Amino acid sequence: MRAFFLLLTVAVTGCAGMEAAECRGANWYDLGFRDAIFGIQPQHDLYEPQCARHGVALDRARYVEGWLDGDFEFHHRKNESVD
Repeated sequence: MRAFFLLLTVAVTGCAGMEAAECRGANWYDLGFRDAIFGIQPQHDLYEPQCARHGVALDRARYVEGWLDGDFEFHHRKNESVD
C-alpha cells in the first residue's frame, strides 16, 4: 500500500511541469481548481519559475482563487461520500 502512494506521489509531482505552450495558454483559475479538486497542494511555486523561463507570468491571484474553490469542492465531495 505504501508503494502505491509513493508511486502516486511521484506521478503527480511529475505532472507539475509546464511547457511553453501550456504556460501561454494556461487558464490559471482552471489549473488551480484542477489541482485542488484532485487533492493536490497548491503548485503555483512550481509553475511560476517554469513559466517564467518561457516569458510567461503566472496569474497567482487567479490560480489561488481557483485552488480555493477547488479545495472547497474537494472537501465538500469528500464529506458527502462519508454521510
